[in-house]
Amino acid sequence: MSGRKNDAVADAGKVNRAPVVAALDLGQSKVACFIMKPDGVRHADRTIRVAGASHVQSKGVKGGSIINMDEAAQAIGHAVERAERAAGAPVSGVIVSTAIGQMASHRVQARVSVGSHPIGDADLARAIGMALAQIRLPNRRPIHVLPIAWSVDGARGVHDPRSMRGGSLGLDLLVVSMAESAFASLSHCLELAHLDLQGVAAAPVVSSLAALEEDEMDLGCVCIDMGGGSTSAAVWSGRSLLHIESINVGGDHVTADIARGLSTSKAGAERLKTLHGSAMASANEDREMLEAPPRGEDPAAGPVIVPRAMLKTVIAPRVEETLELLRDRLRNAGVALDPGASIVLTGGASQLNGVRELAIRVFDRPVRLGRPQRAPHLADAASGPAFCSSAGVLLRAAYGPREAVSARKLMSRQITAADAPKVHRGNIVARAAGWLRENL
Repeated sequence: MSGRKNDAVADAGKVNRAPVVAALDLGQSKVACFIMKPDGVRHADRTIRVAGASHVQSKGVKGGSIINMDEAAQAIGHAVERAERAAGAPVSGVIVSTAIGQMASHRVQARVSVGSHPIGDADLARAIGMALAQIRLPNRRPIHVLPIAWSVDGARGVHDPRSMRGGSLGLDLLVVSMAESAFASLSHCLELAHLDLQGVAAAPVVSSLAALEEDEMDLGCVCIDMGGGSTSAAVWSGRSLLHIESINVGGDHVTADIARGLSTSKAGAERLKTLHGSAMASANEDREMLEAPPRGEDPAAGPVIVPRAMLKTVIAPRVEETLELLRDRLRNAGVALDPGASIVLTGGASQLNGVRELAIRVFDRPVRLGRPQRAPHLADAASGPAFCSSAGVLLRAAYGPREAVSARKLMSRQITAADAPKVHRGNIVARAAGWLRENL
């Protein structure tokens, strides 16, 4: 890591002349880094070109928390160094996508009087300020602040209320937050890796931006990000993010179940899962035998030999339980899915054979496997469902959605009503209210 720091310091002037965007996906199984140069934004077809990509085995992250700062910082440093070499460009800071910190969403509402004049930017800014003033999240750090619905005189479904007339303007604001202690640990971890924390993004949110079609966001969709240590979901409808849910159960729990059930090592269990694992029955699995290393270091112990059918009996219950738990959490949160809403699976654990079929049974809806879209030049090794989160960070940086509160303010302190967009003589201050121009 010290070498990475020295390179960054030596090339500081170069960074200023040619800024890059670096996405860091921090999970329990892997740490991935994608780097995009300024010329990587292709406005003609709304795609991006990733200049450098890398991933390494994660360390120091478990159960939705960073449990070893030095190990996590070392893994982050290695991932960034490799991506820097591939891109031929140094980075000084990263935007982190992650599911750690018990991420959750909260909705607040505000209503302001607008009088007889047409609704303008100042009225929108007042509504946002009133909504921000209502946010009370003790011991939690907001990381996304998204206006998701406007109404005029109670009439909902308004996409852009500007120039409309009415007596009142209403706003629904979605706030995605993480535990303040987890945010503090993440900030310190980035400092140890000699990197600036430029923003935090919820993994299911940015995975959605990479994997979902516009029609899916509009008609209704749940993007389920299945990571190693957690499974999280983002619910979309009407082109708006409606809800976030997260549980600390993921693919690594399946590996641990295999290791326990078959009396093999964790490395052996991971190999069995990757090469032969399935959550659904397959032909000839009763007659096919699998071999795995024994647990422990006894040189006299022979390999563990089990029928492939036994592997499925360990994997399927855990995967089904995880999906059912997430389904029930969404129901208990009062999230009403449209009848035609579909499911899109992302994350490394979604690639296990049979997961899609189990999800169809659990949710009783169409299910597909998601991959990074609008990043056509990704190498095969970095273009699977496991890399939707990294690609989504870059797509969000290039094309939005822009949020009501800047990442700089979210990273520096808790938000207040003073963080609402500032308007002078009817004109929007560009940096404070860019989303008004770009997303309404």
